[in-house]
Amino acid sequence: MPTTAPFETLTDEYDAWFESNRDAYRAELAALDRVPPEDEPPTDAVDDTDAGDALAAPTTLEVGVGTGRFAGPLGIPVGIDPAANPLSAARDRGVEPIRGVAERLPVRDDMLERVVFVTVWCFLDDFERALAETRRVLAADGELVVAFLDRSSPLGQGYQATKDESPFYADARFVTGAEVCNALEDAGFVVRDRLQTVFEESGDDESDGDESGGDEPHGDELDGNELDGDELAAEPTATDRVRSGHGDGLFGVVRATLE
Repeated sequence: MPTTAPFETLTDEYDAWFESNRDAYRAELAALDRVPPEDEPPTDAVDDTDAGDALAAPTTLEVGVGTGRFAGPLGIPVGIDPAANPLSAARDRGVEPIRGVAERLPVRDDMLERVVFVTVWCFLDDFERALAETRRVLAADGELVVAFLDRSSPLGQGYQATKDESPFYADARFVTGAEVCNALEDAGFVVRDRLQTVFEESGDDESDGDESGGDEPHGDELDGNELDGDELAAEPTATDRVRSGHGDGLFGVVRATLE
């Protein structure tokens, strides 16, 4: 079972990071927006009391949805997370919440168009089992998107060096882009796209904090109103900071399909 205690007890602090780090948040959403799924209607067939029948129609699922900061603006209709408290915020952002883990997805076989992991790869208990579950629930033409904090990037090296000081990342196992791609290929996926953002020179220096509303926020303060996906992901300055490849940006994104 992933470590959930800090996300249960410090939910507000975690969520505040996105309000204090607007520029980085915009760039991350822009990177995810570069690998958009085809349009699909949200599903209302969610029942978190029935682990074997949680979803009854093809849709998109975010694994490790947290407070819905990505699923909400990106229009992902359903999210799963082992921590209960953040799911209330996800629901408020229009995401149907399910409590569960990546290694045992409460979804029928071959039911999903897309599975999305955003900065939760470092918390998985069992990569191989999580990927096997993802393969099981994806339709034949489905795809997997993994966004991760890249240990090999300059900012990622800072995260690695100071992770023991963070209540959120003390138990994290940060990975590199190569490690993510190798794991996907070993599980039978074909890597199609590799993107990165949040660079050291961009002014989004996150090496002293984490995605938790740290003591020294970086970036512009929000005005108290949450921005929608179009405003966050489509702003030119955010989009301009998305590049191909991995290794320079803290926030990496990989899109993969089934063989």
